[in-house]
Amino acid sequence: MKPFTEKVILIIKQIPQGSVMTYGQIARLAGSPRGARQVVRILHSMSKKHHLPWHRVINAKGKVAVKDDAIYQEQIYSLQMEGVKVSEKGRVDLEQYQWFEE
Repeated sequence: MKPFTEKVILIIKQIPQGSVMTYGQIARLAGSPRGARQVVRILHSMSKKHHLPWHRVINAKGKVAVKDDAIYQEQIYSLQMEGVKVSEKGRVDLEQYQWFEE
């Protein structure tokens, strides 16, 4: 496994319940500021294998960005179950819920 992939997995595993991070934020922390799409691919291919809290990762606009309707609804439901408020348009208030590594 590549070092970037390992770092991405570690970062995602650390996102606490009730918080979110953005794809770009994770990419920057993992050492690749322009690697947001790589984070998407890692989430898509490794979430189940590594038991990642994939639902806690959203886009830079604070929106749930999944295209598949069933998975979109699952992500919103999972966030809401953790206390994250999601608007009818699938938006999360990043000022309130975005997590920054300490």
